[in-house]
Amino acid sequence: MRLLFAAFIIIPIIEMLLLIKVGGLIGALPTVVLVMLTALIGVAMFRVQGFNTLQRMQEKLAMGELPGMELIEGAMLLVGGALLLTPGFFTDAIGFICLIPISRKAVAGWVVKHSLLQPMMNSEDLFRGSGDPFSSQGRSNHNTYEGEFNRD
Repeated sequence: MRLLFAAFIIIPIIEMLLLIKVGGLIGALPTVVLVMLTALIGVAMFRVQGFNTLQRMQEKLAMGELPGMELIEGAMLLVGGALLLTPGFFTDAIGFICLIPISRKAVAGWVVKHSLLQPMMNSEDLFRGSGDPFSSQGRSNHNTYEGEFNRD
């Protein structure tokens, strides 16, 4: 929570400093045009990369595989698209890292390798105890009775 709070304070300060610095170097109007241009390029990239990721996800599902990496990449695409729509150069740099396929795959692989996400339950875990809703471990303390019912 502290990290998120710090990010909401530090990132806008970095953005303002970068915008003032770039504006001082190239002028105010070119800086505004550059910020708008990065947003337009980001929206176009988000659209293309989003469709590609969605297509890969559907292909994996059709083959009966879980699209775990594609789900992580999809989340990164959403974050990257939002960051590119936020005015500023620092957020644009992070947004482009999330949208460029090579860097996105590298970051997603790093996230998976370092287990930064909760491990997802795979299909084998469903019948191995903890994920099996029909196992004795997964049951609550309720009694279940089997029988027949007739309405007279």
